[in-house]
Amino acid sequence: MSIVRYNSSLLNDYAPVAFSHLIDRFFNESVSRAGGSAYSFVPKVDIVENETAFEISVAAPGMNKEDFKLDVNEKVLTISGERKFTKEKKDNNFRSIETQYGTFGRSFTLPENVNTANISAKYENGILEITLPKDEKKALKATIKVN
Repeated sequence: MSIVRYNSSLLNDYAPVAFSHLIDRFFNESVSRAGGSAYSFVPKVDIVENETAFEISVAAPGMNKEDFKLDVNEKVLTISGERKFTKEKKDNNFRSIETQYGTFGRSFTLPENVNTANISAKYENGILEITLPKDEKKALKATIKVN
């Protein structure tokens, strides 16, 4: 017998607080498992702001740079793509093919001070890095002197 630390967050996954939560979880998980959602997976995203730009890092391993599509429409940045991955194993009397694929999409409302004409992106080592430079003319912060 082993000692396992109690984690109250796990309790909600196995013993719902209310019956309605159980029903919601049943239907939501059933739809997502059956492929009923708009996207198959949602990559993790980090956003960092520095003095000159916003930097967005999207974790999407196993993809190629051609698999991504970036659009800016009325101050909304949409990152979408499709992942295709096949792994095949062959032995004497054994053959296994594992295929992972799916689409994703993430949208972000951009601040007014982003220079959309100079947005750049690169994909390296499974991370899509998007740089959103700030427009120095459109400062969002101002000091107002009271007379």
